[in-house]
Amino acid sequence: MKSSSRSNAAETAEIAASAGSVILSMLRRSLAVLLAFIAAPVLLAQEPLQHVEDNVSIGYVMVPFTVLGPHSAPVTNLASADVSLLVDGVPVQSDMFEKSMDAPVSFTILVDGSGSMALAGKMEAARAAIESLIARRKQGDDFALFVFDDKEAHEVVPFTDQPNSILTALYNIKPWGKTAFFDAVATMPERSRLGRNPTRAIILLSDGIDNASKLTREQLSKELEGLGIPIYPLGLREPAEAKVLKGQTMEASSDIALLDDVAAQTGGRLFLGNHPDQLGKAVDRIENDLRAQYLIGFTPTGKGAVKYRRISLKVAGRVQAVRVRAGYRGTEPPVLTKANERKRS
Repeated sequence: MKSSSRSNAAETAEIAASAGSVILSMLRRSLAVLLAFIAAPVLLAQEPLQHVEDNVSIGYVMVPFTVLGPHSAPVTNLASADVSLLVDGVPVQSDMFEKSMDAPVSFTILVDGSGSMALAGKMEAARAAIESLIARRKQGDDFALFVFDDKEAHEVVPFTDQPNSILTALYNIKPWGKTAFFDAVATMPERSRLGRNPTRAIILLSDGIDNASKLTREQLSKELEGLGIPIYPLGLREPAEAKVLKGQTMEASSDIALLDDVAAQTGGRLFLGNHPDQLGKAVDRIENDLRAQYLIGFTPTGKGAVKYRRISLKVAGRVQAVRVRAGYRGTEPPVLTKANERKRS
């Protein structure tokens, strides 16, 4: 009997140890996933003069992307086998593929409050665009409002799922002063992390003018390298002004090209307009992009230099455009071997 009791006790201890090991493994896995969702979207977030890079110390690169088919309609039926991830032109082994077809979004709204916004009804157009965005909100969305002028962006309304306070605050913005556009945009990625949803976007309402920043345009571009949060600039100008992007040298061309560069580098896109109907259509397209989004990801190997590496995607089928972040800063990615490729397919 005593021998049987000792045997039962040993079995019980063995089962408990095994269960403890499984639980510990599950906890580690859950923590890794949680850290990936929290940390991965921001690759180069900045407070002034302080860098936070997505490199091997963070340990995961998450790549949100949107695929558009004929007539710019979002493609919503992709499988992992339809998407090939490349870094610097070399296929990469991904370990995550998820679809988010109606996910809640954390919107960081950044409004230019400088003196130039008092002209030509720009501030009124900005208010109309934000009203349209909030009117289309879905359950789980949250919003924050920041305003900038000749200094860095100021938080006016922190993230909230009750955005009526944002609409009220908009009517208290009195445009004045110069424009520190570069400085303000550079601070937004870090602040957007305060939203509660893994799907995030920065909605930028500005005419693109900068005449007061400490950062240069080249420095801003460097700060945005590897950013995993799309920036959607709403350029408060007539859509006909888009023609200035095609080689003209007037000041307006520089301003609009700046907005276009910010969008392209982060996986967003530029919209131009200053009338309610134009802005409403722009918000609809932004919503379509963000609700029909995919996530693909991988863990850098820890080998090689920490440097900027360009991301691209190849997608099967009839695809008109793929909107994806431009790259990440970190060590070498895991190369896709032929053996892994066979397993994947």
